[in-house]
Amino acid sequence: MLYPKSNEIRAIIDLGGIWEFKLSKASDISKELPDDIMKDSELIAVPASYNDQKENPAYRNHCGWALYQRELMIPTCHDGQRLVLRFDAVTHKARVYLGGEFLCEHKGGFLPFEIDVTDRLGAGVTAVLTVAVDNRVDHSTLPVGNENGTAFFGSDNPWVPSVAAAKEWREPQNFPNFDFFNYAGINRPVRLYTTPKSYIKDLTLVPDVKETEGTLHYSVDIGGEKEEGERVTVTVFDDAGHEVARGEGQKGTITVSDAKLWWPWPGTPYLYKAVVTYGNDKYDLSFGFRTVKVEGKQFLINGQPFYFKGFSKHEDSSFRGRGLDMCLNVKDINLIHWFHANSFRTSHYPYAEEMYDLCDREGIVVIDETPAVGIACGATQDPYEALNVREHHEQVLRDLIDRDKNHPCIVMWSMGNEPDTSNFPQPAFEYWSSLYKLTHSLDPADRPVTFVSRQNDYTKDLVTRTMDVVCINRYYGWYNLSGDMNSACYALNLELDFWEEMNKPVMMTEYGADTIAGIHMTVPEMFSEEFQVEYYKRLNEEFDKRDYFIGEHAWNFADYGTIQGCMRMDGNKKGLLTRERRPKMAAHYFRDRWAKIPDFGYKK
Repeated sequence: MLYPKSNEIRAIIDLGGIWEFKLSKASDISKELPDDIMKDSELIAVPASYNDQKENPAYRNHCGWALYQRELMIPTCHDGQRLVLRFDAVTHKARVYLGGEFLCEHKGGFLPFEIDVTDRLGAGVTAVLTVAVDNRVDHSTLPVGNENGTAFFGSDNPWVPSVAAAKEWREPQNFPNFDFFNYAGINRPVRLYTTPKSYIKDLTLVPDVKETEGTLHYSVDIGGEKEEGERVTVTVFDDAGHEVARGEGQKGTITVSDAKLWWPWPGTPYLYKAVVTYGNDKYDLSFGFRTVKVEGKQFLINGQPFYFKGFSKHEDSSFRGRGLDMCLNVKDINLIHWFHANSFRTSHYPYAEEMYDLCDREGIVVIDETPAVGIACGATQDPYEALNVREHHEQVLRDLIDRDKNHPCIVMWSMGNEPDTSNFPQPAFEYWSSLYKLTHSLDPADRPVTFVSRQNDYTKDLVTRTMDVVCINRYYGWYNLSGDMNSACYALNLELDFWEEMNKPVMMTEYGADTIAGIHMTVPEMFSEEFQVEYYKRLNEEFDKRDYFIGEHAWNFADYGTIQGCMRMDGNKKGLLTRERRPKMAAHYFRDRWAKIPDFGYKK
């Protein structure tokens, strides 16, 4: 799916701003809306999560449907154009209505969907747009929610009579099987965009490099009625705007002599631009010549062994929740540079497309992850046999790769985070290995594929060892062997010895310790800034001894919001930065460490 862009042919109407909004107590929203459905509505900002915009616990803790509404009009200058209504992300289920007429339903809160409204919305006509949003999570959604009334953190002990009685009385609540707040609503932009009636529907670019020559394999999909005699032309320009190559036809290969490569920062992330024309339509897309390959125990970018230095992150900020914040994205990218880092993982869902564009331009390497968090965790019998999320998971993979396939910053796909793979090892293997094959088949560039393993009995885990890269989340010294760093390092080394036998590259995609900014101790103990530094120092020393170990992603880039619970104080505090992006002591430690570790050739 192409990202909306305006040019001399295409136009965009941004529908962001202040909308009418209402929380609903209905168990379901019909495809036929009553006339008074927005009675007693309030005002809310779009794009942004609705949870923290009001000083009202009903907004913060809402579980179920909510309604958005606004008027829109198409200027007469767009008469004769095709009109498309596009939502970049509505969390987690959306039903869309125009003039009270039901248009579509979409499931999945982190990827775009669009509707052709040419026949429903004429130029100069005013219409009412209504969006119903359902934030509930369960065993069929991604991320996964609990259906048995048990929160992820904290205990609802069924053997305590008063607790059992309270569970019967309380109102419906979301119980996520994941440790981040279930921010909901229209989190990313809503836009109307125009194209000609016969238009460029999609564009696939697969760059390759052989010695100094760049080859660009391209494929252009055309929508609408084909125009007789019209041909597709693809013209490649360098970053100075000079034409360097040209191709014709819907599919082909273009050669660029003396191609400049896309290198991670502090190298040069050189970008070319492909301009596609067809009939009356035009679309341009930036791309980079770079190669990605797993070879033995190394992860190679442009043939050089790369070392991942960075973080897992969240799209999370005060007031906006998970809403798109371009200022924060720019700030975060510049903080990544400040750290001397080179990468991050989109834990635990696809990010806004604007962030990937920034990473393309700024040279930040990205592991792109689906929202498949916590699948099968906590089950007492084979969960994979009964899972009703498989079809949705496959669709999310298709939509993710379809959206993000052309970004040079993306070097690996992560199918999900921390499923249960050890309690039911064979069913887990069958589920994830089939998705692994599907993911490889979907990506035109055939990037490496992985998923992220939770702390479990790794000797029984049949899945992680089959991935292109072994990605593990481990909290030795925090959630287990708490505060005992000598024992934590011993246990970590036992596990690292196990993974060494797999003859694959291994990286730590999560490790960390909750740290309250401003808490200092002369003897490092848990929750102090000194302990966080000591924790990372000790574990990093063990990573440095292993030649197959290809990267470290600290958990987390910054503190972030979670549901309330006895294990969380105003959210998760494992950030190297506070939620306001102020550095803790560990941030300075990593900045110094990563300045001394080269991006390439660190592990030879």
